[in-house]
Amino acid sequence: MAAQNTAETLSDLRTEIDRIDAGMHALLMERGEIIDRIIAAKARQGGGSAFHPGREAAMMRALAERHQGKLPLDTVESIWRVIISTFTFIQMNYSVHADISGGDPMMRDTARFHFGFTVPYVMHNEAAGVIAAVARSFGDLGMLRVDSGATAGAWWMRLVDPAAPKVIARLPFVERPDHPAGIPVFVIARPLAEAAARGVVLHAVSVERWRENIPAAIARLSGEIIGNAGHGFGLSLLIALPGGVAADELRSALAGAGVGELRLAEIGSHAARFEMAERAGDERYRAAE
Repeated sequence: MAAQNTAETLSDLRTEIDRIDAGMHALLMERGEIIDRIIAAKARQGGGSAFHPGREAAMMRALAERHQGKLPLDTVESIWRVIISTFTFIQMNYSVHADISGGDPMMRDTARFHFGFTVPYVMHNEAAGVIAAVARSFGDLGMLRVDSGATAGAWWMRLVDPAAPKVIARLPFVERPDHPAGIPVFVIARPLAEAAARGVVLHAVSVERWRENIPAAIARLSGEIIGNAGHGFGLSLLIALPGGVAADELRSALAGAGVGELRLAEIGSHAARFEMAERAGDERYRAAE
């Protein structure tokens, strides 16, 4: 075997690469044919959402867990995200609306990394514009920075109405240091009738007054406060809880913290986050706590 490898020429190796490239192209075209069958099957069954955030998150986790070798995970992740997003676009044309009030370059990089160049990218100067655009569309998506509460106000309150858009995903699916599109963003869409991922459930909460023991009360439910901003009669909080925690548990915890009058509404959910950790020199992924 060693002698055979030594005898290989650049021409031989390039022939192998050409064979692999042709095989990958053939598989992509075959995938496209299956998408045609999926569209036909959905039509026979009366339709269905083109977005499956739970399945996408599971696919990306499996991709990260099995990846090895010299090819950077960034490259593999981006290729698969473009494949998934483009074939979804083939099923149902959609655009991605982005709030660029915190800067366009990073949001544009995030949109292109996760959705490619086929899916149209539409800029808005505020979160409210993104939410309104998604609400009046047939199936568009919106991107809102997770950390935008301090500058964009309580945008999550615009998702409270049952018919309003809801959070369906958090990107990136696999979080790691130096991710090329690493700013955390929520993806919103019109309410999904199926396929919602519920690893983490988001709640918009309005409270009459702030209490110093609120973070501890949320932490006891294994939750976190994602955002806070003044709203209405007091303060509005964006709270993330594990999917198994009932809304009544959150209500009781906040009431016990002495927040006074409170209002609570679920505004969406997403798959549990995965973060890269270093273990014995190997890259591993774990569900974020």
